[in-house]
Amino acid sequence: MNHFPIFLDTAPRTIVLAGGGEAAVAKLRLLLKTRARLTVAAPDPSPEIAAWAAEGRVELVRRAFAAGDAAGTTLVYAATEDEAEDARVARLARAEGALVNIVDNLEGSDFITPAIVDRDPVTVAIGTEGAAPVLARSIKAGLEARLPAALGRLARVGKAFRKAAETLPMGRRRRDFWAEYYDTAGPQAYDAGGDAALRPALEALLDRHLLRADRSGHVALVGAGPGDPELLTLKARRALDEADVVIHDRLIAPEILELARREARVISAGKQGFGPSTPQDEINRLMIAHAHEGAQVVRLKSGDPGVYGRLDDEADALDAAGVAWSIVPGITAASAAAAGIGQSLTRRGRNGALRLVTGHDMTGFAEQDWRALAAPGAVTAIYMGKRAARFLQGRLLMHGAAPDTPVTVVENATHPDERRIPATLRSLPAAVAELAGPAVLLLGLAPRAAATHQPLELEAAQ
Repeated sequence: MNHFPIFLDTAPRTIVLAGGGEAAVAKLRLLLKTRARLTVAAPDPSPEIAAWAAEGRVELVRRAFAAGDAAGTTLVYAATEDEAEDARVARLARAEGALVNIVDNLEGSDFITPAIVDRDPVTVAIGTEGAAPVLARSIKAGLEARLPAALGRLARVGKAFRKAAETLPMGRRRRDFWAEYYDTAGPQAYDAGGDAALRPALEALLDRHLLRADRSGHVALVGAGPGDPELLTLKARRALDEADVVIHDRLIAPEILELARREARVISAGKQGFGPSTPQDEINRLMIAHAHEGAQVVRLKSGDPGVYGRLDDEADALDAAGVAWSIVPGITAASAAAAGIGQSLTRRGRNGALRLVTGHDMTGFAEQDWRALAAPGAVTAIYMGKRAARFLQGRLLMHGAAPDTPVTVVENATHPDERRIPATLRSLPAAVAELAGPAVLLLGLAPRAAATHQPLELEAAQ
């Protein structure tokens, strides 16, 4: 993030604009929405700027920008549409301590003006670091259509009511009150009776919330999917938006954690195979402690919480502590990996059953029904199987699996650095030898090359 977004209080400040043509007019139309004192320096201003000056909306200086014009100002816009003149304006303004924006010159500017959706006092600013202004305008158009025109009125009445709402305890109960006002109660009241109905609606809503008992804590055991934020379910996103505390696994992508409320407490409870781990008892303790304090807790797990996610351990602990909980399923890594190679996990005439197995368990290599896994046409998704690859290979060959049985290794499924490595049972140990990321072994499946999204890795060995 090269440009940090902030909202500047313009009421007591002076903003100077150098230029009198179309670029200056376009920028002034936006600046006139603020309460800043506006000064325009232009030897030949357009009729529109002259009219604004006559109305007292801007102070017009009919000459070129000069030394001293930026003294005591906050922002200066160079909009002369002359590259050399804009550079001169910027040099003088910076010497006097002002921040400078040169219109249509990202590299020469100290700040940029974003695309703005105006629902005063609600303002949405959209920036693309100057990389895609057309995209910013497209996003703005979409938000303009989605945000109701009355949103500003709701916000103004709500602002005046904030003192009264402080009778509710800080935190969850107060957030629930405002969420209900802006989501349902406020819009419904406005549709029924306009501005006059908003204050009575707020008073009635506050009375209802004051009568409610404290909201009890709750734990949502949420599947975050294999890594791609776009594969999160709507229910998972809503849980993140409502969470007071997020306790997450090591494999959760940073982009998914960014979806949590900024005020939420985010706790890493990572587990790494054969490496440092947060003990399960400590994870259980954290969930229970925060829920007993009344928090809405999200226990965020990669993939699906019911597939090698210690779901039963955590649900049993929550039950024993009397904590309410719910499950939000996610896309498991096997489904994502198979989709990445263009294959289905079951196929008529090939396999009517699918096995999800783990390469190791708490005490070592996991034992399986090896004869069933080795049967011709069988398909098995093997989790946590990298270190157990040679053991798996030996057991499968011992129970009759063909050495040329296809195995596709998918590392970091759905992540930008996803790798798909086609191999056979014979070459499996070599195929996983150098992998650093989490991988799923798809036993019995070869990639459908025409459906892949990126070049396949060469088979590691034969």
